[in-house]
Amino acid sequence: MGKKTVAVPSMLPGGLEAQRSGHFGHCDVFTLVEVDNGEILNVTTVQNGAHFQGGCHVPVQILQQSGANAIIVGGIGMRPLMGFKQVGIEVFYGPQGETVKSAIDQLVQGQLQPIGDNQVCGGGMA
Repeated sequence: MGKKTVAVPSMLPGGLEAQRSGHFGHCDVFTLVEVDNGEILNVTTVQNGAHFQGGCHVPVQILQQSGANAIIVGGIGMRPLMGFKQVGIEVFYGPQGETVKSAIDQLVQGQLQPIGDNQVCGGGMA
């Protein structure tokens, strides 16, 4: 794996030891982890926007503007998955891991796969 900026939905205050959020659209912050060849280079956080019904593209816009090119989620609906794909953010399925660091470790060890269209959840889709 080359250089990536990976977003992990997190609870406050964010960072490597923060608890992962179960629903990316409702997370407090996104912890952005810059990784190159398995080495963590930089860790920052970005505030999530207000989530409202049908507002699943707010995180897509926030993460695109923040320079993320990957996200690790435990689940995702079809609309945000398509949004992330459209802006070039790769979506990895990572159901395990209590902390941001554990999710990142799984990614760099090659244990996480890109999420498939058949793995989406219902979420708020009509």
